[in-house]
Amino acid sequence: MLKTAALLAIASSFVVFLLSPVPKSTYHSLYTSLSDNASISHHLYTLTRRPHIAGSAANAEAAAYVHSIFTSSDIPTHITSYRVALSYPVSRFLKLIPPPPEPPVEFELRQEVYDDDPYADAAKEVVPTFHAYAKSGTAVGLVVYVNYGRVEDYATLREMGVSVNGSIVLARYGEIFRGDIIRNAYKAGAIGALVYTDRKDYGGGGGEARWFPDDRWMPPSGVQMGTTYNALGDPTTPGWASTEECERISEAEVEESGEVPMIPSLPVSGKDGELILMSIGGQVANDDWQGSKDAPVYRVGPGPGIVNLSYTGELVIGTIENVIGVIEGAEEPDRFVILGNHRDAWTFGAVDPNSGTAALLEVAQRLGKLQKRGWKPRRTIILCNWDAEEYGLLGSTEWVEENRELLASRAVAYLNVDCAVSEPRFYASATPQLDELLIQATQQVQDPDNSSRTVYDLWLSSSNPVKIGRLGGGGSDFAAFVQHIGIPATVMAFDNGFPVYHSLYDDFTWMKKFGDPMFQRHVAVASVWGLVALWLADAEVLPFNYLSYAEELQELEIGIKGDKDISLTPLFKSIEELRKAATIINNQRKAVVENKGWKSIWKKDQSKLRELNDRLMMAERAFTDRDGLLERSWYKHLIYGPSKYDDYGSKFFPGIDDAVEMANKLNTSESWKLAQHEIWRVSRAVKHASLVLNGVLT
Repeated sequence: MLKTAALLAIASSFVVFLLSPVPKSTYHSLYTSLSDNASISHHLYTLTRRPHIAGSAANAEAAAYVHSIFTSSDIPTHITSYRVALSYPVSRFLKLIPPPPEPPVEFELRQEVYDDDPYADAAKEVVPTFHAYAKSGTAVGLVVYVNYGRVEDYATLREMGVSVNGSIVLARYGEIFRGDIIRNAYKAGAIGALVYTDRKDYGGGGGEARWFPDDRWMPPSGVQMGTTYNALGDPTTPGWASTEECERISEAEVEESGEVPMIPSLPVSGKDGELILMSIGGQVANDDWQGSKDAPVYRVGPGPGIVNLSYTGELVIGTIENVIGVIEGAEEPDRFVILGNHRDAWTFGAVDPNSGTAALLEVAQRLGKLQKRGWKPRRTIILCNWDAEEYGLLGSTEWVEENRELLASRAVAYLNVDCAVSEPRFYASATPQLDELLIQATQQVQDPDNSSRTVYDLWLSSSNPVKIGRLGGGGSDFAAFVQHIGIPATVMAFDNGFPVYHSLYDDFTWMKKFGDPMFQRHVAVASVWGLVALWLADAEVLPFNYLSYAEELQELEIGIKGDKDISLTPLFKSIEELRKAATIINNQRKAVVENKGWKSIWKKDQSKLRELNDRLMMAERAFTDRDGLLERSWYKHLIYGPSKYDDYGSKFFPGIDDAVEMANKLNTSESWKLAQHEIWRVSRAVKHASLVLNGVLT
């Protein structure tokens, strides 16, 4: 029989065991085991039963559903609303007058419901096909085929002696943002624009190819809708939040800004686009402008086909709703790790964006389960479900503009998922200091289609070596965080574009048949996404590596043509300083993590640990400039920003790139002086980042 003292010792040890904190790594491992693909499937089904364009009652219902899942996961949640300018169609008309003896054709402009479509009744709620913020007006003219409508495509037409002045252009979707297609057409002298989905790009290439619902491809009547707004946020509140009582510019001032189209436009189907193409004569288009093998020969025109295009839209001030869930940090509640995805869709949105919304709800439910097991994050985790992204990132941009100062001083990182799943391949983009974190997370998550390997192995096999994209484009909700404030960010997905994008056919049936039949890829996205968030929220020292930044910047090339009196030396010197500063802070970070040198000192003095983390967190802000890019002052980041002629295109050193492109074109002393100025601006920003990492005043 044990003596009393021994029994007390055992009891005391047991109590100590029970009261000992569970290591955060244990919770992180548990997180990946809590997956539930059936729950994700249910979320996606619920979110996509009705089309839910921004400003609609159905989208408000979807917001309420997200709110309910957050709150049922014990996450305090609120809705932040904004009153923003949203665009809707009132009337549309399109008529083709082909050369005789062919009769005129008046197009129905309607996407056909497929046989046995389970959403046939709900499809009646889909808004008629249109371009958001398109200019109202009528245009009648000869048609010119302009390929993808890029700047270089118009250069090709000029070389061929073909002018689009006074004509209506026909462009195919792809390569660049649709708003830039229409803007480029206007600059070239066109009076109207039609943008169609060519079957070579979206329809499986023609021939024996089948389309949805028999295959994954866009049906002949499918139409890609979307915004044509060339800026971010509410057009009537440029640079400030669209709160209930706020200053607004007029609709006329919106037009004067140059960020909305100046000519009417319509999106059309591949079937209608091909019929219009058959009415165009003139020179045969280049081989790379041609369609699929069985398509008619594409000619550039002008005409002889004539198009009568008419569009009337309305701009209304409507309510949008961001759903915000907050898990407060136990030790650093004023440091934010933010996860975001948008909810609004042009139609049903099974891929874009609600595959991401379903994954976000899965993350919320897993974090809720961790909380019930005793986990508390070191830093605050914020889950954001944005509204009106499709119109121009309205929900996220308004929120960032309203909370700019708090976010600038407290946000650790922003982790975005948009179209989470559409295919087996994995891809990710990030600001470079997060590269290692993304790789480590994908090494911890099983490949959803092959249990013998990880997502990282899948990623490696498809890119060889792993290619992490950058966040210069304006294609999703990361833009305001990175490009306006300078917050480290990531984007991840099993997606690289999908053929039924922004059409009637992006529904639950497409996802169930072709995107992710078992919803295991949704599970994998939620696992990688959540792991990155947990590591950022719980790590004693932020796992940022700025050496990746410096090494990448050292490899970038600037396209100066000819022997110009331009010096890149200031930029090279500042990048070398960044490399040295990154090396020093990496060594400091490793010493703390590996319990060497400073760790015992910093354990006793939390202010030193906090200061180290603040340097890591704030260095990205230093890459911004308060004056922003030339003629695009909202974009503050001087390393990553969109191309001036393609909002989707990601540019390194966008200010230098724009200035050098103009100088190469004008070749004047003044233009090259401006290019040199932009080089100096970037070099100063890079030096500021080095100073922040060093944490020592000059």
